[in-house]
Amino acid sequence: MRLLREKIEQEGIVLSDGVLKVDSFLNHQIDPILMKEIGLEFARRFEADGITKIVTIESSGISPAVMAGLELGVKVVFARKRKSLTLTNNLLVSSVYSFTKQEENNIAVSSQFLSQEDRVLIIDDFLANGEAAKGLVDIVNQSGATVTGIGIVIEKSFQKGAQELVDLGHRVESLAKIASLKEGKVSFVEQLEEVTS
Repeated sequence: MRLLREKIEQEGIVLSDGVLKVDSFLNHQIDPILMKEIGLEFARRFEADGITKIVTIESSGISPAVMAGLELGVKVVFARKRKSLTLTNNLLVSSVYSFTKQEENNIAVSSQFLSQEDRVLIIDDFLANGEAAKGLVDIVNQSGATVTGIGIVIEKSFQKGAQELVDLGHRVESLAKIASLKEGKVSFVEQLEEVTS
């Protein structure tokens, strides 16, 4: 997706060989025009899959998921990372390790918002080791619903997450695939394919 790639090139900050900071448009400040385009692209890629719900994780997955939900005409459920006085009964819970925060979190969704009839699209901001996506898959599986696909805004293709999800039988659609963050520079998978072809 060209607009997203341009944003990453212009505003993304490489903090290390494994960490890309995109706070100016995705993880802290949100660019609504970009989010609208991201929602349109996810809707285009999954429009034929009979999606009935979108599931994401708080907080950075919410804006792309809501925009996709708006385009697909479906509700969005987000897994909570923190305990809430209002979220106590009949919970679907999974444990997720955060690569960037270096901590383990339990994520939870109320079982009332997912049913066996649901065809679920999982959306998240980043895919690195795949822990968040696997946790969301686990929650959807606990509900008896079907995971129809996983939509990722930015995939770190040099880490194992995407391949592990594909190996588990999931369709993964990533809008930007990063091949490398070495030497403070973002290299995209598409750039490498252009060079070799």
